[in-house]
Amino acid sequence: MKILGISGSLRTGSSNSALVLAAKSLVSPEIEIEIYDGLASLPHFSPELDIDPAPDEVSRLRSCLLSSDAVFISTPEYAFGVPGSLKNALDWVVSSGEFAGKPTAAVSASPLESGGAKALVSLVQTLKVMSADIQDAGALSLPFIRSKFDGNGKLVDPATIAAMRAVLDTLNPRNSE
Repeated sequence: MKILGISGSLRTGSSNSALVLAAKSLVSPEIEIEIYDGLASLPHFSPELDIDPAPDEVSRLRSCLLSSDAVFISTPEYAFGVPGSLKNALDWVVSSGEFAGKPTAAVSASPLESGGAKALVSLVQTLKVMSADIQDAGALSLPFIRSKFDGNGKLVDPATIAAMRAVLDTLNPRNSE
């Protein structure tokens, strides 16, 4: 099984990017997590640019989504919503349909007590409109995220590790049998 991991943050040292990396160590060995790293390279979405062939980075994003069995997104919250760069990426795949029926999990992590809950609601709503297969158990808000990592950037909080494993388990169709 192949999962595409996407961080909604462009910031170096982002906790959400660290969560996507941590996910690699939280899944069973037969599951591969490929990390999409082209968020900053995507052009601003415009219907006039959404032609065949699509811009190179858009084609790469779509190809990564098509070749994955599931998607895991971790995002910060900016102004009570998802960052513009992540929303832009999602806008590029609304009409092309790569999320249709795709098992998807979403996490929003924040240094604040709110845990990015408003961004999570917005992200889940967008993914559902795009027909992503996102279960209630596949959405997680994580408050005080910086305290969940050690000084080397390793996820060490047992409750967060367990919660992340549960979210990632929603992506594996064998777990729903």
